[in-house]
Amino acid sequence: MTSIKRRTVRSGPGTNYGIVRVLPEGVQVPIYCQSPGTTVTGPYGTSNIWDNIDNGEYVSDAYVQTGSDGYIAPRCS
Repeated sequence: MTSIKRRTVRSGPGTNYGIVRVLPEGVQVPIYCQSPGTTVTGPYGTSNIWDNIDNGEYVSDAYVQTGSDGYIAPRCS
């Protein structure tokens, strides 16, 4: 589980996907897999990695405190 800053959850790995919901700051989220997508700048840097936190739900890795600037989970298929 990783901590997240308040962030919009999207239906796919990019800002062009629809908004599913908004998570409050500090909530813990699982990362099931990760995908490349739109590059985003956030409190944890600039990244094109998107974290899948539930079925059809993605958040930019730039808003998730993972302790790494790279992939920490398998790529989504």
